[in-house]
Amino acid sequence: MSGETYAELASTGPYGVHPGHALITMVEPHPGHEYAYNRWYEDDHYYAGAMAMPWMFAGRRWVATHDLQELRTPEKSAVAQPVTAGCYLSTYWVTDGRYDEHMKWTVAINKRLNRDARVYRDRTHVFTAFQDHEATVYRDGAAGPRDFHALDHPYQGLILQVIDTDGPERRAELLERLRASELPRRLTGSAAAMVTVFRPTPLPGDRMTYVKQVEGVDTRLTLLWFLERDPRTCWAEHFADLDAVGGEWGRVELVAPFIPTVPGTDRYVDQLRRG
Repeated sequence: MSGETYAELASTGPYGVHPGHALITMVEPHPGHEYAYNRWYEDDHYYAGAMAMPWMFAGRRWVATHDLQELRTPEKSAVAQPVTAGCYLSTYWVTDGRYDEHMKWTVAINKRLNRDARVYRDRTHVFTAFQDHEATVYRDGAAGPRDFHALDHPYQGLILQVIDTDGPERRAELLERLRASELPRRLTGSAAAMVTVFRPTPLPGDRMTYVKQVEGVDTRLTLLWFLERDPRTCWAEHFADLDAVGGEWGRVELVAPFIPTVPGTDRYVDQLRRG
């Protein structure tokens, strides 16, 4: 591709900073492969398989140590079996309106990485989905970082929450309830500065075979709670009852706390498994 073609691609189309889409991927390295997986992801895949791609403008990795895994609910989850599966979480923002262009690139580059033996096999995708942004609710109104800052701001923790409903209409009702009352109430006085709400989109048919098709495209909401404190220090006070969010409008299928990884290190890898 010539330089002129790159200039043409950049000169038209959306180029705002709003995170209109996200990639949210929770992965479990196979036992005995924790260190190798972490080094592959940090040293290669985070960049070559994500951040180097057009329109993916922010990313961050998170980890659930064994004690954080023990805080997860519900015990019988439709997302993770067992509920402790998925000790690494990666989150990425994609520019609003650029989903289709990004997907064409990401499918092509991941096929190339696979051919070049740059895909780590000893892992399981527990929860991987591209998602469309539906809402962001802030604790402090106009003060503080915005959602487009969230993956760069030094938040001390993240909670991944997945809620299922009985259908599209019920999901729309749940979204309105969350946005208008439930999330503002729960954020008030809590350690969470914001909650972003997404809905999953189907993966393309030519995706990599090791990534299963997305479930709950018409019925599911994904919430990311950005915390100013380590979740272990404020769990009982603010977040232990998140499995009740949604009430009669939806079923909470996963509440999973994480802390940020330290890029370029293997910190926390020795804390992923019991004893």
